[in-house]
Amino acid sequence: MPSSLVAPGPDLDSAFAALGDPVRRALLARLAQGDATVGELAEPFELTQQAISHHIGVLRRCGLVDQRREGTRRPCRLRVEQLALLGTWIDDQRRTWDDRLDALAEHLSDDGVAR
Repeated sequence: MPSSLVAPGPDLDSAFAALGDPVRRALLARLAQGDATVGELAEPFELTQQAISHHIGVLRRCGLVDQRREGTRRPCRLRVEQLALLGTWIDDQRRTWDDRLDALAEHLSDDGVAR
């Protein structure tokens, strides 16, 4: 079955839901530049480290971020492969709708409606 016809699984669902929050998108943009701790991620925001930790937890649960221990530090890392899955799903949807719209335009053109 083409991947465009498969409904997104829970990981994709939760990832898209997580991306609905502007703080989480900003955290991902920051992590795209390199690993960072919660304290480092909190610096540009007027949010507590606890609030940033909550957002990181949401991103971890949906698979967009990993967090590891390095002594007393717990750096966060962007999981690019999960973002790639989201991009693949979006691309599949775009191709499906482009094909459908092309078929509609061709149908209308064949009927002499569209010129």
